[in-house]
Amino acid sequence: MINIISVVSAVAIAVPVAAMVILLSVFNGFEGVVRAMYRGFDPDLIVLPAEGKVFEVDSSMAVRMNNLPGVAQVSGVLEDNALIEYRGRQFIATILGVDSVYERIVALDGLVTEGKAALWFGDMPQAVVGQGVAYTLGVRTALYDPLRIYAPRRGRISALLPVDAYRRRDLGVGGIFALEAETDGKYVIVPLSFAQELFDYRNRVSAWYVDVRDDVDMRKVQSALATEIGSDFRVLTREQQKASLYRIMIYEKWGIFFIILLVLVIASFSVVGSLAMLIIDKRKDIATIMTMGGDVRFVQHIFVTEGMLIASIGAAAGLILGLAFCWAQQTFGFIQLQGQTFLLDAYPVEVRVGDVVGVIVSFVVVDYLIARFTVMRMIPRRTLRLNRE
Repeated sequence: MINIISVVSAVAIAVPVAAMVILLSVFNGFEGVVRAMYRGFDPDLIVLPAEGKVFEVDSSMAVRMNNLPGVAQVSGVLEDNALIEYRGRQFIATILGVDSVYERIVALDGLVTEGKAALWFGDMPQAVVGQGVAYTLGVRTALYDPLRIYAPRRGRISALLPVDAYRRRDLGVGGIFALEAETDGKYVIVPLSFAQELFDYRNRVSAWYVDVRDDVDMRKVQSALATEIGSDFRVLTREQQKASLYRIMIYEKWGIFFIILLVLVIASFSVVGSLAMLIIDKRKDIATIMTMGGDVRFVQHIFVTEGMLIASIGAAAGLILGLAFCWAQQTFGFIQLQGQTFLLDAYPVEVRVGDVVGVIVSFVVVDYLIARFTVMRMIPRRTLRLNRE
């Protein structure tokens, strides 16, 4: 009977341990997918003004940034909102004006689903429209109808001529790009010169996009950039640009971790029954050990070790089961995502050593405390002292 209860206890511990490994690995997989998506559109580092939303282009600053170790290239961009009208439909989008270097930092060709990633057709500027914006406006590259873009004028406006309160420019559509709903439902990419003329920001940009070499520490380049350009600018990494998103992802991951940890704690109480029955069954052996000179701590240590052994067998089985499941999902992708709107067919899985170590440490701490508490309650020092006398 004791052996059966011990097996049940081991199985009860194996299940939450395997679940912790699998769920943490799935969260890692989704995090990797999100990072890869934003890596296709967001720069490694972005330089923003400390105050205001635009600043004057300083060619010497661009040269100094390009000359810093680890910096591959620098691109100036101008971002602002505008009203877009197309075939009777209207939508407020974010206009992103980019220079010729931008296409070497962001692989726009790989994101285009219709048309071409061409911002110029000869001497005429063109737009590359986000898929969400294109869907809302009904944009098709084959229709050859231009986008009509309206932007408010800066400066004093005459109340007698309200039409002068905004500036209107027409722009052809070169292509449609798709990344994810938040990005392609917001952005319209245009040439930098067109955006500067539209928003009346002559020789001004809203940010520098900085591409960092792959073999260089991002934090060191960020620190060097911040020192070089001074306190009038902020230098943000890709994670800092989407700080709230990555923070939520971390909170979700560790929220799941602690929920499963609670399940592990509850499952670990099954060891209490195994130890209790074992201690009751071994009363005579305990008395024999005490008669032979064994002290209280020695007896307690024996049963704590026994409880940890039962739990460890279950944890090892759960760990192996969880890792085997993750390997199978990575290799074969047998658990599919439901729906047609996902970028992936199967759940992504990424096993990280740190997560596995965290699971092992959590298990050791929880089961040691439970085993020790059980043994201390079942074999108190005073009782052993009386038995020995």
